[in-house]
Amino acid sequence: MDRIVFHHDTVLSDIHLLLPNTRHLMARLNRVGQPGMDGPNVCARVVCMCVSVYIYVDICHTMATSLQDVGKQVWRGAFLLADYIYSHASVFRNATVLELGAGTGLTSIIMATAAKRVYSTDVGEDLLSMCQRNATLNKHLLAAEGELKVRQLDWLKDDLCTEEEEEFSWTEEEVADLYDNTSVIIAADVCYDDDLTDGFFRTVYRLCNSMTKPCTIYLSLEKRMNFTLRHMDVSCDAYDYFSHCLRQLEALGDGPRRFTVEPLATSFPQCLQYERIEHLELWKVTSTPTGGRQRGGEDPPAPTPLPRPDPGPGPGPGPGPDPGPDPDPDP
Repeated sequence: MDRIVFHHDTVLSDIHLLLPNTRHLMARLNRVGQPGMDGPNVCARVVCMCVSVYIYVDICHTMATSLQDVGKQVWRGAFLLADYIYSHASVFRNATVLELGAGTGLTSIIMATAAKRVYSTDVGEDLLSMCQRNATLNKHLLAAEGELKVRQLDWLKDDLCTEEEEEFSWTEEEVADLYDNTSVIIAADVCYDDDLTDGFFRTVYRLCNSMTKPCTIYLSLEKRMNFTLRHMDVSCDAYDYFSHCLRQLEALGDGPRRFTVEPLATSFPQCLQYERIEHLELWKVTSTPTGGRQRGGEDPPAPTPLPRPDPGPGPGPGPGPDPGPDPDPDP
């Protein structure tokens, strides 16, 4: 039997998922509380009534973390993507799905209510263990014969971990299944650091080039505004770099895959309880073969760095070494 272990730095939250289209058939009763008999006091009409029904998703997470452990929190982008998945469940039914940067696993769990198989991936033993606990807590929600597998996938490495001694490593059968059957990739709120954003897009490009089927990638994120000394104004550098990488991915026209990018409207029903602010966005990237070489194609060229204006004088690490006296001017 699966054993759930809780740690002192985690909390367990019930996330309420509203099932807005749930309907129950109810029969009207006669005056003595009996349905379906002939007589003057009987109303035998069967009516369809909408009833608000909730299911509960149990999620272990932390309330606040350092930057390196942000995956242990649940972010609004994950709620938005989970809402989209639930509202469009028929699109994902019986699909094999890969989530990159799954964190606590909330979005993977919602996806697993419809998909045939979900690979929920991230890095770090603590985070993957938390994700596995959440998958175990919610396995009763999975689709019939559905699977949710927690696996390690590092965006900064070229290969999947297949070492048997690693707890969350991939088997050869899973690697083959990933490349042969995956048709959907999802990621929520994963672009907050430029180096990781580079790694993310390289990973997407490399994986899609190795896949047999066309693949659709769904990306959700929240534009986070910050006041920066660089601009002396409110800006969103992480979002700007994400947009830059999206444009470059779409511009890659000479590889084995063609990528098309489009924003998706966020007007679909809200089933989870969170604040759907205007800065939440959802993007759809479609990857289709062009007939070129696949399976082990080259990495895409590195994204062109965005220009970084001179921040000017300000706090910094301190002056460098004394360069010494100026050389004598020419006589």
